[in-house]
Order: sequence, then C-alpha cells, then structure tokens
Amino acid sequence: MFEKYKPVYREDYTKWIKTQKDEIAKIAKDPKRLTYHLMPEKGWLNDPNGLCQFKGIYHIYYQYDPFDINGDLKLWAHVTTKDFIHYEQKEPFLFPDSDIDTHGAYSGSAFVKDNQIHYFYTGNIKLFDRDDYDYIHSGRVANTIHLVSDDGEHFDQKQLVMEMKDYPKEFTQHVRDPKLIEEKGIYYMVQGARDQKDHGAILIFSSNDLEHWEYRYSLTSDQPLGYMWECPDLFELDQQKILITCPQGVSTDGMDYANVHSVTWMQVDGEMETGLHISKIHQLDRGFDFYAPQSFEDEQGRRILIGWMGIPDADYTNPTTQDGWQHALTIPRLLEWKNGVLHQKPLPQLQALRRNSRKLNAEQLNELHFDEASFELCIEADNCKEMELQLNEEICMTMKEGLFTLDIHACGAGRDQRSVALDHLDDIQIFSDTTSLEIFLNDGTEVFTTRIYPTRPRCVKLNIKDNTAAITLHSLMAHQFK
Repeated sequence: MFEKYKPVYREDYTKWIKTQKDEIAKIAKDPKRLTYHLMPEKGWLNDPNGLCQFKGIYHIYYQYDPFDINGDLKLWAHVTTKDFIHYEQKEPFLFPDSDIDTHGAYSGSAFVKDNQIHYFYTGNIKLFDRDDYDYIHSGRVANTIHLVSDDGEHFDQKQLVMEMKDYPKEFTQHVRDPKLIEEKGIYYMVQGARDQKDHGAILIFSSNDLEHWEYRYSLTSDQPLGYMWECPDLFELDQQKILITCPQGVSTDGMDYANVHSVTWMQVDGEMETGLHISKIHQLDRGFDFYAPQSFEDEQGRRILIGWMGIPDADYTNPTTQDGWQHALTIPRLLEWKNGVLHQKPLPQLQALRRNSRKLNAEQLNELHFDEASFELCIEADNCKEMELQLNEEICMTMKEGLFTLDIHACGAGRDQRSVALDHLDDIQIFSDTTSLEIFLNDGTEVFTTRIYPTRPRCVKLNIKDNTAAITLHSLMAHQFK
C-alpha cells in the first residue's frame, strides 16, 4: 500500500494503523525500549520538527516512517506535553499527500505569531523522467511550504511560498529545513544549502508577512566546513546570535568531527539586515548518536533544545531494527550562553522523574548494589585531573592527561570510543536509560550522546583522585504516556 516516492494519504494510514495493534503491542515489550525518551511506536524516527509551546502546551513533531525501519517515507508524528513528564500521542500531523510534497514532508519548524502557529517545511520531490540525474545539481525539487494552525493539530491548506526558481543560482538543489527568526519587525528564514562548489552554507530570506519571501544573502564559514549545512537553527540568546547547524562531510581532525556527519554551534556577529559573520565554531555533541537538533523559546523565555538520538549514514547499527523500530529523541535540554560558550543542561522539569535519591562518596558508590538501567548520576569534583568511571564492565569513562574518553566498544553495536580535550573536570551529569547515555560535562559545555546495548547489568564503580567529590545517584522512573 505504501511505497517510496508515492503519496501517503491520511485515510489510508488510518485504515492501516488499525491493523498494526498487535505489532505495536509486541514492540512495546521490547526490553531495549527506552523509559523516559520519545520513540516511534513502530518504524523509524529522525529529525525533531516544529518544536514550540502554544497556549501552555508543548508540541513536539518529528520525522516519522511507521511503515519501515529505514525511514524511506517521511511523515510528521506529533506528541504533546505540559511538563515533559506526561505525554499524549496525537495523530500524525503532516502527510506527503500533495503535488508539492509527494516524496516526503521533510524537516521544518514552527513560529508562533498572533495566536497562531505558522509551520514551514521542505516538500521533497524527486524527478524520474531521466536516468542521468545526480539529485544534487539536477533532478530534485525542494519546495518551501507554509501552513497555519490554530491549535497545533489541524491546519489550513498547504501554501507553496518558495520553489527552485526562488533560490540563488550559485547553489545546488540541496536546499532544505527552514527555520525562522524575527528581528526589528522583519521575519527572516534560514535554510540549509550546498553551493555549486560543494561547500555548506545557509541561505537567508526576509519577509514582512510570512507569505512573500525575498532572498537576501548567504552565510558560511571563512574556511569551508563540509559540503552541506543541514537543519540550521539561528537564534539569539542573551543578546548573542548563535547558529546551530549540521555540516555534512567534514573530515575527521584528530578527535574532532569523528562522526560521519557533525553538529556544531557557531557564534554569529552582526545584524540580520546588514549582514552576519561567523566568529567561532564548536562541536555541539561528541557522542555517536546526535543530529538534527532544533531549539525553540518557550513561554517562560527559556531556549529548549531536543535532538535526534541517531545519525544518518553511520557505519554502526541499532539492534532494535530486529524488533521493528529504530531511534529516539534526546531529553529536552536548556541552552544557556555564558562567557562566550554555549551550555546544554538537562531541563529542570526532568527532576520530577527522580526517586530513591542517594548522596554518596566514592567508596559508598563502589560498595552499592545497583543494577538499574534508568538513573541520573551527578558527580561534583573540584578541578579533577584523573578519574575512571565504569557503569559496568562494558561502559567506561576516563579523565586522564587532559582527555576525557567514553569507551563503549563492548556494547556499542559498532560504536567504539569518542574523546574530547579537557583541562580539568569539575562536574559530570549522566542520564542513563536502558539503551542510551547522555553525558554532560563541566556545566554542559561538552556533551556525549550515544545509544548503547549492554549485555550486563549496571554496576557503578568510581575511581577518582579527589576523595571529596560529592556524588548523588537518582533512580529515574519512566515518563507517563497515553
């Protein structure tokens, strides 16, 4: 019924999903399912889309293929929450069911304005009338589509606001992933792009009404960084512009850019009207499974980020594919700008998941009988230079000679180790779930996100030079879903 590059209609999906109840119930019993992360009921998940808070409700959409574990078809799944603890599963929001998005409702974003949510996304079209298309310079159509909702669940008709003729000719047909920012009463849209010389950049458009858009200029780094910049997210935090984007194809440089594709944050100076310049580039996450993050400002004025706990084109795998599902979203993270550095910190609401909290020293931690998979471990040290932390015999973290290293080769399903240079370690906060780790170092200035597939129970052991380290271990309950 459902084929790649064929439309998917809501009514067909509705009939099909009713036949999948037994399969979904079987997947729900998979012991590799996560307890406090969002996952697909069945099939594939990737980029978070359309993140926003509207009338007190957080709306989380994501790229979704319920029909297959490889993500060939692209819908927008939809989940809501008021507190990031209790969630409600909604019907899929977007289907590739029109002439302007037949081959995929690709990634996009939400922009709340005048008591409505405006969505912008890429409608993907691939042409098959010739056999010599490379789908970079020819054969691809990337439509920028706008729709409006009064409630985050229903929307008016899809409106085509930009197509290939509206993008600059010095760029290829790889243009996608619109995200909006407003400055001085003017709306600006950034889109990921790849120029004719295979250098990544973002395109910047402006509008006075959210419907008519004009190309203004492109922004790229002084030195080329990869061939395509996906999922751009330009925002202002404490009066500093920051661009988060995913440069594809950056060559590994020592321990930097170790993944096939990377995620970076960039310090951006200047004004939207007169021009921007990138003055600093830093990796956003050092782990194996982090890509396509998106941030939004909630009604409290906080900048919250959620990422895809996965990555495209990786040479490692997820054993969950054998059970009919793949990938998850990260925990929500609070972004802060301090002293010229972007910090990621677990959203404070997640503290409501804590139970059975224990304050320990290293000796007590080592003697503790502990075999839970879902926990939060916080270690506060003062200028620690050397440490070894084992979550079991298969998961090891070390701080030694100015290098922090995560080694999961024994349970990584092809993942081995990742490192980052650190002069010292002041604190480490670890969110462990059944098959994932999110590790926040030094107040979230460095983060490691990865999937893991351990065969042995958790057994936390700490060897640290600083015996005065303050350790807190929280068991974590599952989030609530309906």
